[in-house]
Amino acid sequence: MHSSEPGFGIYVHWPFCKAKCPYCDFNSHVRHEPVDTLSFADALARELAWFAARTGSREVESIFFGGGTPSLMPPEAVGHVLDAIARLWPVSSDAEITLEANPTSVEAENFAGYRAAGVNRVSVGVQALDETHLKALGRQHSVEEALAAFRLAANIFPRVSFDLIYARPGQTLAAWRDELTRALSEQQGHMSLYQLTIEEGTRYADLHRAGKLIVPDEELAADLYDLTQELTAEAGLNAYEVSNHARPGHESRHNLIYWRYGDYAGAGPGAHSRITEAGKRLALATERHPETWRGLVQAKENGVIEETVVATPDQAAEYLLMGLRIADGIDIARYRALSGREPSHLPELTEMGLVSRHGDRLVATQAGRRVLNAVISQLAI
Repeated sequence: MHSSEPGFGIYVHWPFCKAKCPYCDFNSHVRHEPVDTLSFADALARELAWFAARTGSREVESIFFGGGTPSLMPPEAVGHVLDAIARLWPVSSDAEITLEANPTSVEAENFAGYRAAGVNRVSVGVQALDETHLKALGRQHSVEEALAAFRLAANIFPRVSFDLIYARPGQTLAAWRDELTRALSEQQGHMSLYQLTIEEGTRYADLHRAGKLIVPDEELAADLYDLTQELTAEAGLNAYEVSNHARPGHESRHNLIYWRYGDYAGAGPGAHSRITEAGKRLALATERHPETWRGLVQAKENGVIEETVVATPDQAAEYLLMGLRIADGIDIARYRALSGREPSHLPELTEMGLVSRHGDRLVATQAGRRVLNAVISQLAI
């Protein structure tokens, strides 16, 4: 799986949702009037043109529509954005083009249109195979509706991801074993399995603070994680990243660009970018409010409100943080070039079985992944 060249990707943010999920801290917005989708697609195309002028003619290896809920985009809006990208950059003949989709039957009706527009991978947000838990998560689909949408997607797209959240309030090991086993019987080569985290600014954070939302304690969460690793490994899905499991060749190439600390241009409200320009690595962020962002793009061709140069020590920290999440780890020579030194505490962390060295690569072991933040903080001291 290792590649010395992370590649270049494009992220497109669609900020609209039918409802705000109580656990979600992404930049998503509910509109009670119809959204002028084509004006937003036009604004995305204009902002992408601004990015193209800054990134040069780099070949695009991956495009990812995230949100929000990109499966609320009409297929013609997706096609409009993809056509713009194809005009602005050379696009690899085997580029991965992913769209995040909610599995309601209404949104599933657009699947054939997305495929015709050029999308070749969908990430289906099933999130739970338990009706009570789906309601608690604020999801608007049933278990059967989700499975039907996933099967439809698997028939239309060459690659699909089955996405679930675990370590949910009230979830037991036995229940998760049954649920994940059922999901594994449906998956088509890729699963994103995320532990629920309580994020500030969400409804879940308010409930948790008030003692009205009890999540699994650390010990149960660790047991749920271990069970996840065990069952996915038995099914032939490699844990190529902390929360992502795939058969060889089914890994998310877009996310690997992030984890390998590559360059990517992010268009749309609240999108982030990391691009290299004149030898400097730049971090950019756009206006989060959708209509305000659109107004900025109309006025000045982009909605960027922050642009900073990432200092090399900060690049080293970001590379460590991203790279140790994946199975092939980090290139120590690249870390050394950015930080000016070796990773700290290597002998002790190796002795403890938390990291291992393979030639000039450093990887977190499975035990290390369980306490990854602590491992990274020790290496970075």
